[in-house]
Formats: sequence, C-alpha cells, structure tokens
Amino acid sequence: MKAFAYERARTAEGASASAAQAGTRFIAGGTNLLDLMKLQVETPSRLIDINRIGFDQIEPTAEGGLRIGALVRNADLAADPRVRKSYAVLSRALLSGASGQLRNKATTGGNLLQRTRCSYFYDTAKPCNKRVPGSGCSAIGGYNRMHAVVGASEQCIAVHPSDMAVAMRVLDAKVETVLPNGTRRIIPIADFHRLPGNTPHIETSLQAGEMITAVSLPPPLPGRHVYRKVRDRASYAFALISVAAIVDDSGGRIRSARLAFGGLAHKPWRVPGAEAALVDSTAGEASANAAADQVLVDARGYGHNDFKIPLLRRTLRAVLTQA
Repeated sequence: MKAFAYERARTAEGASASAAQAGTRFIAGGTNLLDLMKLQVETPSRLIDINRIGFDQIEPTAEGGLRIGALVRNADLAADPRVRKSYAVLSRALLSGASGQLRNKATTGGNLLQRTRCSYFYDTAKPCNKRVPGSGCSAIGGYNRMHAVVGASEQCIAVHPSDMAVAMRVLDAKVETVLPNGTRRIIPIADFHRLPGNTPHIETSLQAGEMITAVSLPPPLPGRHVYRKVRDRASYAFALISVAAIVDDSGGRIRSARLAFGGLAHKPWRVPGAEAALVDSTAGEASANAAADQVLVDARGYGHNDFKIPLLRRTLRAVLTQA
C-alpha cells in the first residue's frame, strides 16, 4: 500500500470541496476501497474520512417514501422494519450480498460506488481499460464467465457487482449529492451508473468531488417483492444473474411489473419493454420468454459466459412463478 494523507471531514460541504483535488477519495466503510489500495489498483494520495458528518439515519419523506443516509450501514438498512415491510426487495437484495461482517461496515453510498470484481481489473499485471484507459480489455478473449452479455463495448465487458443497486433500480430510487461549490442535486438511479462505451473508467455521472449524501425511495409500490440471486455458492459470492421484481397481479393476471437485473451489464439493467410484455399476462412460459426477449436484445456471450443467456430466461420464469 502506498502512503497517503488522511483528513477527517466535519461537514459534507467541506468534504466535497476537499475531494475536488486530484488523487482524493472518500472513505467510509472502506470494504472495497481498502482492498483496491492494498493491490495498488487504487492509489489515492489523500483519503477523506466522512464517517463523522451524519447521514446515518433513515427518515420518512413528505411524499411518503424513505430517505436513506449515505452512511447508513447495509446491515441496518436491511433490518429496518419500514424497509422490510414496504421495500422487501431492497432488504432481500442487501441480505444476499457479502457477509454479515461486511454488511455491518459497508455503507449505502459506498455500495453504489463499489467497483467491478473482474479479475483482470484486480490484476495489475494484465491490461484493463477500466484501470488503465487505452491498455486493452483482457476479458475479451480471456476467462469471462462472470462478465456482461448486454450493454458491453469493445473496451470493457465487466459487470457492476452490487445487489443493492439492482433493487434500487427497480424501485426508481434517486441519489442525492452535494458538489464542491455547496450546491446539491438529485440524480435518478437510472442515470447514475454509466455504460462503458469508450470510457469504461468513468463509471458514474458524479463530478469531481461530488459526494453522495442520501438515497431517496418513492412511496411503497404495490405488488409482491422478489429478489433472486443465482450464484456459485449460497453466500459471499457475486451474482451470475440476479433479478429484482415487483409484480402486482389480480385474478392470476399481471397488472403491472417492474424488473431489474444484475450480473448482466456494466450497470443495473432495466428494460421497459420487458415489463410491458408482462402486463395482462398470466406469467406463463410464453410471457416470460417475451419479457426475456426484450431484455436480451443484442445480447452477446463471449465464450465462457454464453450460459448466462439461457440462465436469464430460466431465472426470470422462476421469479415470475414465485411472484
């Protein structure tokens, strides 16, 4: 690990202003950043500790939703009675991620910002456009079992690793931030994460020094909440495919459906056409396949991950049957 300066922030505005300097990173739980620093994938010259500036509460909003502070720990968010009752898909997604020890440390803001677990990104001896822009993508033509089948580019086929972000996407959450000049803005979760394109090292729409302060959820949505995660082992493993679903039905027919997918792309993946294909259906094989067809438009396997395409179809059918 390389030497770095350390600063303890007292206010969000002060932290954001300090973080505008090149080579600076925020640190809260540190469950991802510290690992990357040890491997010298991340080499910040300065860390700003934001653990003592608040933003660690879950509060109701005037609209009837919830505002989740950026420093709320994943374990506390998953266990909150309001989340368990009205946003069960989020609680279930959180509990399927990492381990109990990590959930006790990891924060809401940090979870959204965690970086890909692509093995080539973690290996500084291998080319990686996300780590060193312009060096190449070792996963294309390499071992790519965990990698993207939609939304990828010739520059990067990595996937976003978060379970929580997939649930946030299906809920249409909004990310609240503060900029170095003290102004605030709200970013829809759909616009927060970026596809790789030609700049896979730019992963979010955050500006230099911009800090997440909270994530807001809309009023509770009607329907059954399901989060299904297909992985290689029962715990402490990242998703091969995950599906967050909220399905509202009456008399055996679907009135509305929301679907978001993990393990498929560089960001949580949601396709309105897939949701529309399920409306007024009975969630049988035909409608599930029609929805999957929409999700998999332009899908492409890269060899070792070809199995993800049929796996998505089976997983979506299982989710709809459960819902």
